[in-house]
Amino acid sequence: MTLPDPAGTAAVPPPGCPAHAGGRATGPATTHRGTLPGGLPVGVPLTPLYGAAVAEDPHGLYARLRAQYGPVAPIELEPGVEAWLVLGYPELLELTRNEALFSKDSRRWRVPAEGRLAPDSRLQPMTSWRPTLLNLDGAEHQRLRAAVADTLAQIDHRQLRGTTETSANALIDSWGPDGTADLVAQYARRLPLLVFTQLLGLPADAGPHLIRLISHIADSGAESVRANQEFQAVLVDLVQRRRATPSADLTSWLLAHPAALTDEEAVHHLVVMMVAGNETTICWTGNTLRLLLTDRRFRATLTGGRLTVADALEEVLWRDPPTQNFPGRWATGDTVLGGQYISEGDMLVLGLAAANADPAAQGPGALGHAVLGGNRAHLAWGAGKHVCPAQHPARIIVETAVETLLHRLPDLQLAVPAHELAWRPSPWSRALVSLPVLYSAFTPPRQPAPERPSPWTPPQLPEDRDPTTSTPDPAGSTEVSQAPEAAPAGPDPSGSMSSDATSTGRTPASGKPVRRSWWSSLAGWWSGQ
Repeated sequence: MTLPDPAGTAAVPPPGCPAHAGGRATGPATTHRGTLPGGLPVGVPLTPLYGAAVAEDPHGLYARLRAQYGPVAPIELEPGVEAWLVLGYPELLELTRNEALFSKDSRRWRVPAEGRLAPDSRLQPMTSWRPTLLNLDGAEHQRLRAAVADTLAQIDHRQLRGTTETSANALIDSWGPDGTADLVAQYARRLPLLVFTQLLGLPADAGPHLIRLISHIADSGAESVRANQEFQAVLVDLVQRRRATPSADLTSWLLAHPAALTDEEAVHHLVVMMVAGNETTICWTGNTLRLLLTDRRFRATLTGGRLTVADALEEVLWRDPPTQNFPGRWATGDTVLGGQYISEGDMLVLGLAAANADPAAQGPGALGHAVLGGNRAHLAWGAGKHVCPAQHPARIIVETAVETLLHRLPDLQLAVPAHELAWRPSPWSRALVSLPVLYSAFTPPRQPAPERPSPWTPPQLPEDRDPTTSTPDPAGSTEVSQAPEAAPAGPDPSGSMSSDATSTGRTPASGKPVRRSWWSSLAGWWSGQ
């Protein structure tokens, strides 16, 4: 890529330049009036990357943008806040690999510098600068990335798989006897955080509250700013306690790393691990289960043994990656990308789902027909120096979650027509609102394997503790959270999904959750204990 020559290009617009196209974007769009210093030209139609369009038909939205603008398209993140969406596979690779031209430092963004980003903007939690590996370049990024990557590398994968399977079985056993469940609310949303709270050293009963906070942050919704503040307060307390009393958990390992993170750096990196890791596994689990329940072709090849759950996971990363768009990169100077003039300080959003669907990467029609399970060239984890360092633990959690569910409920089926499934209106996450299912019988859990010594042993609940607790939601109702009982680690469930055990029907009293007062846990949380 070369910088444009003002003398040589002033009279000839770049190919596909929206300022000279004279047309409007397909679908709802607003047009900027007046002057935007250093930004998009006046009169450019901006397609919203929020609301119903991005929730209901993001693939159609990306295809329309690609057809009109090419691999880089002007968009609006919220009213009055413009950006570029990078739709092309080669262009996204160039964007992520050239930090000299496209920095991760959001302090370069001219929109807040010009006073055009409100203090309570829903974009603040996802775009505000923090001293983390996500917002830094060069040597400082490498120092912090090494701390996170080395900390994650200490996780015992066999133990993680066993802990995930134990937690998954506890959730399934808690469901009522009527043969119905919501695999998002009752499974995909709860399971990752049951595992993450143990990994980080948080109490298990903190899970339901953290789930709500993380969802608000990831959705860039009306509650995102408040949720971000509360979430960080929980982690500040955790870091202070683990600094004083280390344990065998990710928080303690991060604090002990030779990179010598400050408490502030540690808190911000725990935010990254929890939000990115938890939200990704929730969406990845839900989207994989949706694929298996709605795509008869894929379900048939899976049950016939021609494909595996791992293949389903990869296909989801191509077609409906859990993070469909990610902010972002900021231009360090005037340049050109994908035929568009990019001004210094412009924000560029990584269109991960759109880039995966780029015909330049797949070939025309490939995503509509071929099974892509064995191909890991997708960009669901990003690319370049900032590629996600937590993809291997996330894969273990999601694969175990899906295999355990299919083993326990072999006759699982969707309870509503597929077209009635709704998606969360998030510009960033590709996440179902709910996934209602029906089933008739349970297969007993696998027999636990003998325990072996492990460098990581997650905290266990006291044996006499009730495995159910509840916490209030903002509307004043209560939500029951199922925490797994202490149990030996299960075996590696990566083999066959079939079971020799005979399926057994539910009894009227089986698996009913027991409600208990949430006042003690609520008081402890507010007081920082």
